[in-house]
Amino acid sequence: MRIETRDMHTIVLIHGLWLTPRSWESWKARFEQRGHEVLAPAWPRMDGEVEALRRDPSVMNGLGVTEVVDHYEQIIRSLDALPVIMGHSFGGLITELLLDRGLGAAGATLSPAPVKGVLGLPPALLRTVFPALRNPATRKKTMPMTPKQFRRGFTNTMTDADADAAYERYYVPAPGRVIFQASFANLNPHAVTKADFHKDDRAPLLVMGNDQDQTIPASVSREAAKRHARSKALVEYHEFKRRPHFPGAPGWEAVADYALDWVNRHVATPAETAQPAAA
Repeated sequence: MRIETRDMHTIVLIHGLWLTPRSWESWKARFEQRGHEVLAPAWPRMDGEVEALRRDPSVMNGLGVTEVVDHYEQIIRSLDALPVIMGHSFGGLITELLLDRGLGAAGATLSPAPVKGVLGLPPALLRTVFPALRNPATRKKTMPMTPKQFRRGFTNTMTDADADAAYERYYVPAPGRVIFQASFANLNPHAVTKADFHKDDRAPLLVMGNDQDQTIPASVSREAAKRHARSKALVEYHEFKRRPHFPGAPGWEAVADYALDWVNRHVATPAETAQPAAA
């Protein structure tokens, strides 16, 4: 069977907080079966395995948003052509900032953390980040998450056994500085999470929400899509039913397939896609 050229873009997967690239393992394998080259780089300083990062999370102390976005920009600029970028949760925020920099042939975000200007922050999101915000020392360190907190915020629709297994395999502490930077962005005129909602030449963007998400509720994802749709660039929103925040929850295949099919329909062909400019 012939695979069309437009289906062959490299895909860059960006993980979110309290997770590592391991959270993409099923998605990565599925996309590779469809013929794509798939990269799932870790955030800077997070190249170690889950178990190592749990033992010593201090390598993430002080890690900030700009360092993370610059890290992925460098990876993307090293490629022969602009890739498709997909991000989950805080990785979705990073994806939106990369598209804002003119990077990416198309983007897809799943339950993206809010960039500056997304105002509707519901109690569910505040409950997730409040343990970090109430302790200023967390800003320079990392924020752990207990199995109970992970169950509530990530795996609330899953069985107890599956939720426990997901925590054991995927959870790592999160760098506190990025939590502070995102949480107070709307009070900071120079926030590093600011994106241009009126950027007409931004690559096509799909925003996906989950109606049972207790960390980034669907209302936040819908607002993110509305804000980005102020430009003339293509923006679409799609919501999944009975799904939590965790990207690997049962039924993830339908979400992955929807995202891949959407970007393959809307991405520019390699001949139409500008190559990354030299850094």
